[in-house]
Amino acid sequence: MAQILEKQVIVEEAKESNRKIEAKSITFGYDDVTILNSIDLEVKEGEFLVLMGPSGCGKSTFLRLMAGLDEPKSGEIIIDGKTLTNQQPDCGVVFQDYSLFPWLTAEDNIVLALKQKVKNTKSKKELRHIASEYLGLVQLGQAVKKYPGQMSGGMKQRAAIARALSFGSDLLLMDEPFGALDPVTRVHLQNLLLQISRDQQRTIVFVTHDADEAIYLADRIIMFSLGAEGAITTSVDVPFKKPRNRKLLFESKEFMRFRDYILTVMNRGLLDNLEEGNEIRSYGEGI
Repeated sequence: MAQILEKQVIVEEAKESNRKIEAKSITFGYDDVTILNSIDLEVKEGEFLVLMGPSGCGKSTFLRLMAGLDEPKSGEIIIDGKTLTNQQPDCGVVFQDYSLFPWLTAEDNIVLALKQKVKNTKSKKELRHIASEYLGLVQLGQAVKKYPGQMSGGMKQRAAIARALSFGSDLLLMDEPFGALDPVTRVHLQNLLLQISRDQQRTIVFVTHDADEAIYLADRIIMFSLGAEGAITTSVDVPFKKPRNRKLLFESKEFMRFRDYILTVMNRGLLDNLEEGNEIRSYGEGI
C-alpha cells in the first residue's frame, strides 16, 4: 500500500511540474457587464494553446489577465507555480496594437525592451545584434533603422512580434498577431512560430477568430462564445499530428469535418441563448 501511495504522489508531482499556467474560477467585468464568469483553464508546459472565438467574446481580456495587465474580480492565475499578485509574469507579449515607440527605430524598440529584461548583463552591441537577428527572422532585416511612421501596419506588427520573441521567455502571449499581415507573410510567420514552438519548447497562448489558423497552429483550442452571463468556453484537442502539411491538411475531409465541428461548438452558446430569448452582449472589439 505504501508503494502505491508513493507512486501516486510521484504521478501527481509530475502532473504539477508539467503545468505552466493554471487559471482558477476567473471572473472579470466592467460595472454590471460580466465578461468572464468562473473560467477555469490549465496550460501545459510547451503547449500551443489557441483561444478562438468571435470578436468581443472575452479572448483578449483573458490574455491580458494572464499577462498581468489586468486583475480578475475573483479567482487567481498561477504561472510557473506563482500567483500573479503584484508581479508581472516572465513572458513575451504581442497585442493587436503594436505598442512601438514612434521616436525609436525598429531596432531601438527591441533594444529598449531587452534592457528592461537583461538589466546590465549584456552590452549595447550585443543587444543590437539580438534585435537585428530577430528582425531578420520576421523578414524585417531591411527595416532595422526605420521608424514606425515609416513602416506599414504589417511591418509594425512584425516588429512587435520580433520584440516579443527576442525576450527569450518560454511563455508567449499573442493576441491576433497576424491579423494585419498579407497572406504570404502570414503563412511564413505561422510556420516560424510552429518551428519556435517545436524547437524551443516555448508555451504559446494565441488568440484568433480564424478557424483555419487555429487548427493549423494549435495542440488544443479553447473556444469562446458569447453567453448571457459571460463567456462560455469549451476545450477541444486538435486531432492532427504535428508537423502538419498545410496543403494536405486543408484539402482533407477530416479537416473540413473538424472545422465545421469547432464552429458549431463555438456558436452553440449564442444559438442556445437566442432560442431562450436571453440578451447577448458583445463585449467590444479588442477587449
